Amino acid sequence: MDVQMKRGLLDVCVLAAIRDEDSYGYQIIKDMKPYIELSESTLYTVLKRLEAAELLCVRTVEHSGRLRKYYRITDAGRRRIADFKMEWEEIMSIYRFVTREEAGNA
Repeated sequence: MDVQMKRGLLDVCVLAAIRDEDSYGYQIIKDMKPYIELSESTLYTVLKRLEAAELLCVRTVEHSGRLRKYYRITDAGRRRIADFKMEWEEIMSIYRFVTREEAGNA
């Protein structure tokens, strides 16, 4: 898969993981596991990129004597998910076009 496409998909997946409630790294990985495998190093790279783009914000909370970062989606992050849904319709249309001959030859 194209690296840029995969990066964009991961970004939207992480945003979707925190869409309904704030979450922290380990929980995000756990929530995404049934759908996509994601290493900690990859997740934290994505989180930093999303924070820099102001698609999420971060707050630090003490938990069991340690500091834990919680991530919250911003309005811009919600718009990114909405944009992705519209883009995905176009991608599926292209997919149907590309695979139409294969389906006809089967």
